[in-house]
Amino acid sequence: MSNILQASLFTDFLYPFLLMFFIMYALLQKSKLLGDNQPQINAFVSLIVSLIFVSVVFPVIVVNNLILFMTVGVAVIFVGFILWGFINGGSTKLNDKVLKFLGVLVFIALVVAIFWATGAFPGLWDFIQRFYNWAFASGTQGFWTNFLIVVLVVAAVAAVLNVGKGATGGSS
Repeated sequence: MSNILQASLFTDFLYPFLLMFFIMYALLQKSKLLGDNQPQINAFVSLIVSLIFVSVVFPVIVVNNLILFMTVGVAVIFVGFILWGFINGGSTKLNDKVLKFLGVLVFIALVVAIFWATGAFPGLWDFIQRFYNWAFASGTQGFWTNFLIVVLVVAAVAAVLNVGKGATGGSS
């Protein structure tokens, strides 16, 4: 069952239009590309670009797909930060190696999201779908449950050993 916020008028026109308008306006205001203190000109240019944007179907579909990817990604990152805060007692400081790793991971995820959202490499996505259907077919729940338990036990033992090594002040 759908509601008014899922109507085609909203999802195909209004949401993409507003998103593009506000992003374009903010970029023009921040960059001062059309002059300093020119909010009306920035608004008109943003309006025109946004109207052109929503008049073509493919860019709207790509942006809608990227927004879906972003919202799921933000939720995953949020949960990750909550868990990280529990582990580190509320501190979210990350060392440089972790930040570089996360930066590379975000870049790879962004490239994959762009390829997925634009529909590039349809054979690859078909292969991934077939592999997913094979790996998670009916009857494999026991395997994945056991696999997850083993991974969690190994991670817990590694965390305990790492904390124990830090508590003793040296290497074991």
